[in-house]
Amino acid sequence: MRTYLHIDLEKQSIDREELDGEALARAGRYLIAKTLLDRGVATVDPLSPENPLIFSAGPFAGTNFSNANRISVGCKSPLTGGIKESNGGGNFAFALGQLELAGFTLNGASSEWVVIRIPKEGDIEFHDASPYMGKGAFETAKLLFEEYGKKVSLGICGPVGEYQGLIAGIAFTDPEGRPVRICARGGVGAVMGSKKVKAIVVDLHKMPTFHDRKKVMQSVKAYGGMLNDDPAIKNFTLLGTAMVADMTNHMGGLPTRNFSSGQIVDTDVERNKMGGDYIRELNLERGGEPAHACMPGCQIQCSNVYHGPDGKELVSPMEYETIGLMGTNCGIKDPDDLAALNAIANDLVIDTIETGALLAVMMEAGDADWADTEFMAAAMKDIREGNERGRILAQGTARVGEHYGVKRVPVVKKQAISAYDPRVIEVTGISMMLTAQGADHTAGNLPGYKCEGTTTEELTEASMDIQMNCAAVDSLGICVFGRSVTNVNHDFITNALNDALGTDLEPAFFTRMGREVLELEAEFNEAAGFTEEDDELPSFFTDEALEPTGKKQRHHSAEVNQLRRDWLAAQG
Repeated sequence: MRTYLHIDLEKQSIDREELDGEALARAGRYLIAKTLLDRGVATVDPLSPENPLIFSAGPFAGTNFSNANRISVGCKSPLTGGIKESNGGGNFAFALGQLELAGFTLNGASSEWVVIRIPKEGDIEFHDASPYMGKGAFETAKLLFEEYGKKVSLGICGPVGEYQGLIAGIAFTDPEGRPVRICARGGVGAVMGSKKVKAIVVDLHKMPTFHDRKKVMQSVKAYGGMLNDDPAIKNFTLLGTAMVADMTNHMGGLPTRNFSSGQIVDTDVERNKMGGDYIRELNLERGGEPAHACMPGCQIQCSNVYHGPDGKELVSPMEYETIGLMGTNCGIKDPDDLAALNAIANDLVIDTIETGALLAVMMEAGDADWADTEFMAAAMKDIREGNERGRILAQGTARVGEHYGVKRVPVVKKQAISAYDPRVIEVTGISMMLTAQGADHTAGNLPGYKCEGTTTEELTEASMDIQMNCAAVDSLGICVFGRSVTNVNHDFITNALNDALGTDLEPAFFTRMGREVLELEAEFNEAAGFTEEDDELPSFFTDEALEPTGKKQRHHSAEVNQLRRDWLAAQG
């Protein structure tokens, strides 16, 4: 049994709900979709007190179950106007699990800025946040650790979230205390800002109780063994997510100069310095960490700690989506240039996908040359200060494109497309069209899927299958990077759940929950006013051939939505 907290910010009161059994398995993305739909949130102003902000930890949180300590944050997105579950690493869900908390919801809004303190003993407290206001994530974390000690996990609203900029996320501390694991997408940080919550401090404590602790620990060990034996996992550990930049550049699907090309370099002529091979070599020479666990217990370690030319830590992490959107999509070819900008974005707690996309749109508008890092840093300085230009930029790519009159704006549902050009990486493109989450690759990413010679029906079926699996693991607090093991071992996962929760779930529970999530999210967006037209990719993907492959986007929203409906019906 675990406790779920319903926090009334206006009254500063707490209602506790005890959860057990299957209710604890239906966490994360499922809980968010079900709660928001049941509460009729689809029609509310996302920056009003009526929009709840949900923090949910999975059933294995608080243990060393590899990659099972993800945190889900959800609300109605102020960026898209639809449903949002933003998923992050760090030790926040781990801390909640160790306090035997399933999560909490922030309801209403505080009259003054507060820090919420969730101790291992005693009552939850609301403290004055004025010492931390206007400060970036790193200074805020430093001050909070000084105030509350080191044995805590932090959730932080950055300076952009304070003024409700729509590119704002929520920063969580990693195992070493860096506030760099960000639930970044959809403007969840703006919702935290609208509620006047600057930070949440949760005590670290001890491993939680389970129905059969011995069997759960056996599952932890067995799952770790499967990860260690899997070749795909070994590659992620060796090269990190940056290795995807080598693959997509080779395929011709790496976003480059506002999605005008699919390669940053021709690797027959020049080495790709923005890929995993080069970054690993450079980082090792400088004493950095090419493999790093973003959350306690994770054996995949696909993150990194990147060191600069002076041998000192420059940024952690520097990962593929940032490489693709804030890097190559802005014309950058040198990882050192990107790392410095990445560090600024982390301190601001902003979405590097959205930020990179909007800066590239501005470059296309003629505000700067490609790879103008001084321009990019100056733009983020404005975003930090919240001046007139900064507040425009902080509204995200779609609104920046509209403001500057740019025609080539890479968004779906007003959210920037992730680092996979849909003309080449077609299954992921269809997922970004169909998901209620906006253009979010984590909803269903298959970058290596062979698309040549396949039909729209075949690709949509592949998209729906991976979407269903991703929705399930997002509901269990498990990282999608373990999918080469998780997605083919549903029986193992459900058995582990049964041992942990005392349930009698069958393997079909995994896919059934994933399918239910997709249906609930679609129902929410329909109630919010979305139509099939909102699922269409921008026309330039259809009109412009992408070099070097010469491919164009060939799928459209009406057809893929009908195929989605057929697929769901066939699943029962």
